[in-house]
Amino acid sequence: MDRIYMDNAATTAVSPAVLEAMLPYFTQCFGNPSSIHSTGRDARRAVDAARRQVAAALNAEPSEIYFTAGGSESDNWAIKGAAFARKNRGNHIITTAIEHHAVLHTCEWLEKQGFEVTYLPVDENGLVSVSDVEKAITDKTILITVMAANNEIGTIEPIAEIGKLAREKGILFHTDAVQAIGAVPVDVKAMNVDMLSLSGHKFHGPKGVGALYIRKGVRIDVHMAGGAQERGQRAGTENLAGIVGLGKAIELAVQELEGYMSRVSALRDKLISGILDKIPDVKLNGHPTNRLPNNVNVSFKYIEGEALLLRLDLAGIAGSSGSACTSGSLDPSHVLLAIGLPHEIAHGSLRLSLGTDTTEAEVDEVLEKLPQIVETLRAMSPLNAFTPTLNSSCPFNHEH
Repeated sequence: MDRIYMDNAATTAVSPAVLEAMLPYFTQCFGNPSSIHSTGRDARRAVDAARRQVAAALNAEPSEIYFTAGGSESDNWAIKGAAFARKNRGNHIITTAIEHHAVLHTCEWLEKQGFEVTYLPVDENGLVSVSDVEKAITDKTILITVMAANNEIGTIEPIAEIGKLAREKGILFHTDAVQAIGAVPVDVKAMNVDMLSLSGHKFHGPKGVGALYIRKGVRIDVHMAGGAQERGQRAGTENLAGIVGLGKAIELAVQELEGYMSRVSALRDKLISGILDKIPDVKLNGHPTNRLPNNVNVSFKYIEGEALLLRLDLAGIAGSSGSACTSGSLDPSHVLLAIGLPHEIAHGSLRLSLGTDTTEAEVDEVLEKLPQIVETLRAMSPLNAFTPTLNSSCPFNHEH
């Protein structure tokens, strides 16, 4: 059975072109970029080339790009580094209730170190209000961190407007753009950001490598002591092959972005419309239009997300749940609760994230199998609340 992969928000396959670019740096040009001999110098040139590729993709300068092990490390470095570098100016940080846990847990850790954090609410579509950000600013605010696009529900946030506000107030502004890179245009100058996090495996690069953009002139604390790598900011021998792969992947992502957005958003819209038309008592989560081109997040009443995922997996379809049960927690997604879903509805959520290789035939197959799976699970539900003769006036029915 050919499997259908619709979990690209979790990770993407390394593209053949990226793998081809990486392979020589495992066995041929394998030198340490810090070595002064020719093999080391060849490796250094490869790192420098990748840094230029990442910078070009973001409309940044190569000197503003620092390689890391991924988005979570970049988030930690940006937030902790900025907080401690500016603690003499204040101790207040502003973020949102729907951030990735790499941001939320870092902010919670900083609270234990004496910092104060404001977690702003979002509306029913997952949008944070710029006016709420402005109202939360105090004379002690030193950092604002808001994600560019939500990883669960796909809502794209007003980053440029928040960045403009932060710049006017002299407050550092960081964005977690892990889900945005390769999905929508990202320009650090247009977005008015001081720091930006990204991760290679979200746009067909390898896992275990990412980058942090730090605007020229911005000073944050050193992330890792040891060697002089990354201009003395992040010690450790570079992940040479991974960095090469990251550079190639982001270069290709930008080159292919316009076509990707057009094709994938059309498939996304077909999938959303099909689900809403074919299945009663289903709700689309996230902004109906201002969302990532590959993101579909829906909640089904009367069923539980993990059971749905297992049934889909048996049917050859890979997706993910809006529930955090898979990580050992019985609590539903903090993002879905933040947009106002009750616990029982949040538990019945499904995220399908399309990718470069997703086909219309695969969307059609999902639309054929998913309604049958939902119907079966509802018939088995201990809630016994679902009946095939649902009142069409039900406010939950087919809600956008």
